[in-house]
Amino acid sequence: MSLLIGALTIGFILSLLALGVFISFRIFDFPDITADGSSTLGAAIAAVLLIKGINPVLASAAGFAGGFLAGGVTGTLAMKFKINGLLAGILVMTALYSFNLHIMGKSNVPLFGRPTLSSYAETTGMRLLGRSTLRVLGWDVTVTEASTLITAFVAVLLVSLLLYLFLQTNLGAAMRATGNNRQMIRALGVNDERMIILGLSISNGLIALAGALLAQYQGFADIQMGIGMIVWGLASVIIGEALVGTRQVGMAIVGAIMGSVLFRLLVAIALRLGLDPNDLKLMTAAFVFAALILPGLLKNIQRRKAQALHA
Repeated sequence: MSLLIGALTIGFILSLLALGVFISFRIFDFPDITADGSSTLGAAIAAVLLIKGINPVLASAAGFAGGFLAGGVTGTLAMKFKINGLLAGILVMTALYSFNLHIMGKSNVPLFGRPTLSSYAETTGMRLLGRSTLRVLGWDVTVTEASTLITAFVAVLLVSLLLYLFLQTNLGAAMRATGNNRQMIRALGVNDERMIILGLSISNGLIALAGALLAQYQGFADIQMGIGMIVWGLASVIIGEALVGTRQVGMAIVGAIMGSVLFRLLVAIALRLGLDPNDLKLMTAAFVFAALILPGLLKNIQRRKAQALHA
């Protein structure tokens, strides 16, 4: 049961990463791989501030702000300096590695004994329930695990709601329109370059926020924790789209969250069945590859069947 709750908690936390990838890859069709650096940036900023005694909520918000700036730099390089979007992301991601090391001062920053959102959730749960364990579906669950899971769910729910409401505003609609047709939005007098820069800023802000929350849940920030995050986000978005069957904004947001949670559960099951942890990234890449080509294969099969019936 602890494995299941842990997988759900991490799945919810990393759904913020999936939402960020959804904005860059799906709304703007921008190949932004800054995510691997901005997720670590959010964790590094939050960890250092927590060690200095800053409130966990403010530390998490600072992590979001750091990612927001990193995304803005990527967008500026791509839009203002006309650097290829993929290369711009690589440049910023590479620079962030050194930047993150300077922030942390070392490759790993432990948070044990420091107040975090996880410790706040645990304290609140103990005060409300007055006991250390719960009985859920015949399984013993610690209040710490349950409280952290609920906190992660509430945080994701609030962020998702704010993102949905923002995308329904005039500014959000302009951003979505920019992703659909840049020439049309320019004809309407909207600066499409600013829309993309803003979108990438929000995208990486969410990714950095996921890193900040993940560091607080795991109890440390590490310079290597961002490696492969972009693949994780892509996998979550692809799975989510398959689950909801539409790219309509509201359902796409729900799908990204569902995809992240489901993907984490699949990873947890694979590890439980004996998968070598060293093969985890390989399995993730293989799963994304399969998810990318499977829809096309299924369409081809259906088309061939339809042609055979009409022959």
